Amino acid sequence: MITLTHLFGISPDWLSHTLSHAASALPETTSKLADGTHVARIANGVLWLTPPAERDNPNREALIVSAGVHGNETAPIEVLNGLVSELLAGEWPLACPLLLILGNPPAMVAGQRFLDVNMNRLFNGAHGKPEYADLPEANRARFLEEVCRAFADEHSDLALSHYDLHTAIRPSKQERFALYPFVPGRSVPRGQCAFLLEADVEALLLQHKTSTVFSSFSASQLGAESFTVELGKVRPFGQNDLQRFNGIQQALRRRFRGAPAPKAQCTEQLTVFEVVHEVLNTGPGFRFHVPDDVSNFTLYPPGTVIWEDGENCYRVGAEPEGIVFPNREVPVGQRVGLMVRAQTKRQAG
Repeated sequence: MITLTHLFGISPDWLSHTLSHAASALPETTSKLADGTHVARIANGVLWLTPPAERDNPNREALIVSAGVHGNETAPIEVLNGLVSELLAGEWPLACPLLLILGNPPAMVAGQRFLDVNMNRLFNGAHGKPEYADLPEANRARFLEEVCRAFADEHSDLALSHYDLHTAIRPSKQERFALYPFVPGRSVPRGQCAFLLEADVEALLLQHKTSTVFSSFSASQLGAESFTVELGKVRPFGQNDLQRFNGIQQALRRRFRGAPAPKAQCTEQLTVFEVVHEVLNTGPGFRFHVPDDVSNFTLYPPGTVIWEDGENCYRVGAEPEGIVFPNREVPVGQRVGLMVRAQTKRQAG
C-alpha cells in the first residue's frame, strides 16, 4: 500500500514535495493505493494514476489536467494539490486514468511566470528551435509532450480531454474563461460546454489557428478535447481565496470519480467569442495603443486604432471588438494581444 512517505518523503503533500525538489531529477516511483489504484510519480510534479482494471469508468474517458505552466499562477496548483491529497487519503475512488502535471516547478519556487522563456510558447515542437537549445523550460516542455503522448497512446480506446489551468496577470471583465485550440473542422462538444459551466466558466474563446501553447499541442497532436482555462487573478501561494475556485474543484472531482454530470445546464449561457485579429510585435516601429492596465475583454468601438508600425495599421471593424491578453513586453514576432468579437450564438457540436 502506498504511503505519503513513499511518494513524497518528509513533505506533507504533492505540492510541498514538488517545490522542495524543483531542481532535482527524481527517479520514477510506482506503487498502489489500498483500493488497487496504481500511482506513478513519473518525474517531479508529474503523477500518472490508473484505477484498477475491474473498476467501471462510466464516462469512458482519460483526463490530463495541468497547472503551473506559469509558475506564479498558484490557485490552480493549490486546487490540484488538494484533490490529490483527497484521493491519496481514500476520500473517494478514482474512476478514470488521470495524468496530473505541475508544469514549471523552478518558476513556482521563484514565484515568477517563467525563468528563461515563457514555457507556454514552447509546445507543438517549438522547444526545438535553436534559440531555446538546452534551456530548462524547453527541455521540460519536450518531456511533458513525451509523457502526454505516452498517456494518450496507453488509453487510445478512451475519450481524451486536457484542461490546462491558469490565472491571468491582469483583471478581466470575464473573470473565468476558456480558450479552445484551433483544429480544422472541429467544433466544441456540447458536453464540454456543460462542463465549463459546471466549473463556473461562462465565456469561451475560439482560437483561429494552431499555436505553441500546451493545450494546442494536446488538441492537434493527441486528438484531445483541450482547453486553456483562465480562472481568475494571479496571486502568490497562500494568498488565494480557494472558495472562489469551488466550481473547478467540484467539477474536476466529479469527473475524477466518474460521477454523473449535474442536471443539464442551458449551454447557450456560455458566451462564445471568436478571434478576429492577432496583434504581433512587428519590430522597432511598432506602437500598441492599448494601455498597460486594461482589463481582458475591454471593448473598443469601431474605427479605434489598436496598433500601427509606419507601414500597417489595425482599426476595429464595423462592430466593437474586445482585447484579450494585451502585453506589449514581448519579443519581436510574438503575440501582443488578441482582438475578439462575441458570436451571436454558441457554436457547439
